[in-house]
Amino acid sequence: MSNLIAKNPVARHNYSITDTIEAGIVLTGTEIKSIRNGRVNLKDSYASIQNGEVFIHSMHISPYEHGNIFNKDPLRDRKLLLNKNEIRKLVGLIKQKGYTLVPISLYFRGSFVKVELGIGIGKKLYDKRQDLKKKDDELYMKRHM
Repeated sequence: MSNLIAKNPVARHNYSITDTIEAGIVLTGTEIKSIRNGRVNLKDSYASIQNGEVFIHSMHISPYEHGNIFNKDPLRDRKLLLNKNEIRKLVGLIKQKGYTLVPISLYFRGSFVKVELGIGIGKKLYDKRQDLKKKDDELYMKRHM
């Protein structure tokens, strides 16, 4: 990853990510200006496949303050750019029980904005507790070394 813009804070907490894939994203001019200012939030976002195309939903990009009539809806669905083979692979994985597409991070690769999508299974409550306990134990060990 080149230049991190935003990270989904709950993606790895709520899902066991088994695989990741990089995708481009279709944006307008004022959206890219707002992203360059760091005004984007991935917290409640998710991705889905509709009619052979991948879309990201609920990704909040704040309206550009100098944007006037060219600003778009902050929560609109945005198309992700993947080739057909990648989409077929995702469809095959999504049809399995419990798999979902979760945006993990948003970053610049050169001058292009890319989204890292994670393919994962939702964690149960006891899995989340085990992860938190493991993280606390590692922190405790670091402090006492």
